[in-house]
Amino acid sequence: MNPFKSSLYWRLLLWFCAVNLLVLVLGGFLTRRFVEYTTAVEIDWSALAQSADQTYEQGGAPALAQWIERQRHDGVEATLFEDGQPLQPIRLPASVWHSLPAMLSADRGMVLRPWRGQYQSVYVAVQPVAGADGHVRQLVAMSRSHMRLRPQTREKILLGVQFALSLLCIGLVGWWVARSVAKPVQALREATRRMAAGELSTRVDHPGGASRDELVQLAGDFDAMAERIEALVTHDRRVLQDLSHELRSPLARLQLILDLAQRSDDSAAAERYFRQAEQEIARLDRMTGDMLALSRMEGGLPGMERERLDLAELARDSLRQATLEADARHIDLHWLPASGPVEVVGSPVLLERALGNLISNAIKYSPEGGRVELAVRVVAGQAECVVRDHGPGVLEDELDSLFRPFFRGSNAARADGHGLGLAIAQRVAKAHGGEILARNGDGDGLEVKLRLPVVGD
Repeated sequence: MNPFKSSLYWRLLLWFCAVNLLVLVLGGFLTRRFVEYTTAVEIDWSALAQSADQTYEQGGAPALAQWIERQRHDGVEATLFEDGQPLQPIRLPASVWHSLPAMLSADRGMVLRPWRGQYQSVYVAVQPVAGADGHVRQLVAMSRSHMRLRPQTREKILLGVQFALSLLCIGLVGWWVARSVAKPVQALREATRRMAAGELSTRVDHPGGASRDELVQLAGDFDAMAERIEALVTHDRRVLQDLSHELRSPLARLQLILDLAQRSDDSAAAERYFRQAEQEIARLDRMTGDMLALSRMEGGLPGMERERLDLAELARDSLRQATLEADARHIDLHWLPASGPVEVVGSPVLLERALGNLISNAIKYSPEGGRVELAVRVVAGQAECVVRDHGPGVLEDELDSLFRPFFRGSNAARADGHGLGLAIAQRVAKAHGGEILARNGDGDGLEVKLRLPVVGD
């Protein structure tokens, strides 16, 4: 996964940048305030002027130059002026040089605090001093603070404040980010533990509020997975209960038939019992196969390949395969040919099973010597396969339950079965994005329509 496409990555990056910017701004502000207001060692400008003048009188310009270096080392830029000219060079901002003649001509001590230059605020002091030789000189000094503080000390204070702020801000923001990350992770852990303990209804419910980062998406995927697993397990349990219920009667009959065959002294009667047993076994085999097919379809049709196919040709083949079953009851199978190919996308195996179930159901409920009609056409952009019989039909209040597994209507006594054929056909239709409908025909019989999306050119 590309980290630059991760919302969690950008979220952490933005918070990291915000913390660094906050530390930089607050660090500079608090350091300046600390230097300006919490230090009790203020500069005595008058004493500084006396010291400079005494140094100059005793050692001249070289001694004054050494004195200036010592002051510069302590963070003060200073020199003596005499007759408006500096006795030693001094580094002052241009704005200070511009205002300096007026300050010197005032002939009095003054401290401008702070003097706001182009880039920073500084303290500028002009302090007159009378020397022992009778000359009046003026100390011009500049400092970035009102106290004597070495630049190295100022840097240490700045680093210390920034370090303390960094620990505080990173700790607070880190705690908040870690909490926001750990909350969905903890919820996922708890949900996983409960689900492993058998609570299939467990959900994470998207912890994290309105954020939609990868952890919240993972929680949503977990909920979808848990919902799917719960549905599958519930379905499997229901299928197992239904199957155990439906197998109980044929197994009881099979046991009774075998018991009668074992007790029979007549070989012809025993043979008849064994043929009945074979029929019951075949019925159990069909029922089990249908149940497994139904379970597979409701489980999402894993491994079923889809392809483009002609539904009309598939329906005609399914009708041809039902010939033997229809001939046994003298049922006439009537094919209404389509005007052309009716192409759909789906699994030929499943669609063939669905069509076979519809045709078989129509044959079973048709009277002997009756007629079953099969037609495939395109209606309103959908492929429609219609199977029509001329049997007794279905009661109107039972039509909605016709596709329910194991449901057998009031007319079920007319034919063998276990109520899974139409349910399987409906599952196949839904799996292919279609539907299946049933209604009583005009006059008699039942008409079942299988509708599937048709493939465009």
